Amino acid sequence: MIAPSAKPDFRVEKIAAPLRQSVTESIRYAIALGRFTAGERLTERELCEMTGVSRTLVREALRQLESEGLIEVVPNRGPSVARLSAEQAEGVYQVRAELEGLACQLFAQFADNDQRAALHEAFRKLKRSFKDTDPLARLRAKNHFYDCLVDGTGNQALGDTLRLLNARIMLLRATSLRAPGRSAVSMAELSAMMEALDAKDGKKARALAEHHVHNAAKAAIELLYTQPEPAPAKPKRAAKQAAAARA
Repeated sequence: MIAPSAKPDFRVEKIAAPLRQSVTESIRYAIALGRFTAGERLTERELCEMTGVSRTLVREALRQLESEGLIEVVPNRGPSVARLSAEQAEGVYQVRAELEGLACQLFAQFADNDQRAALHEAFRKLKRSFKDTDPLARLRAKNHFYDCLVDGTGNQALGDTLRLLNARIMLLRATSLRAPGRSAVSMAELSAMMEALDAKDGKKARALAEHHVHNAAKAAIELLYTQPEPAPAKPKRAAKQAAAARA
């Protein structure tokens, strides 16, 4: 769960365009950062209050998140946060290591000066974000860094494939960063990767990227294995009957 002092703001700017995409992103971040936990039921009212938008936009966002596998809709219960098992996480990380390793290799070979400058600026923002107490700022900065990396590969298919996994990658990225000491190690790994990219050493950059993902996988999966399974919530009627019986 998010530390109370952090208080990330998931409200959506009304000027953002397209608005539906911004609402979906806000709920996606809220799930990734533990605002809603695995198995927790998502109510339209709470999501409307959190994002500051209409039920129609929230419903559209929920349909998109269901297609991404981040939520599941149970008959007679409604949408809830999907559970990602350690085995599923391992599968995502295996694919992510290959894709991000390839992204680094291609970036080293093909990125132009503007794309390299954009990646450096994103990396500077990422380093600054790690000094921030807001986990949302850190996660946004990390995602932006990888967006810039993929933009410099010149490979649209690679970017499209990573976007298909984006929701689960982001969830796992937030999980790994919660591991004690992982943030500092992560930045050191990325710094080494940046040096290889600057040297245009694609082979080394790929190996460092894969090493970074493997370490992130270890941190996240250890947390997933140790997370206790929450007790299923009782239906409201059953809870009222139980309370009446105890009275």
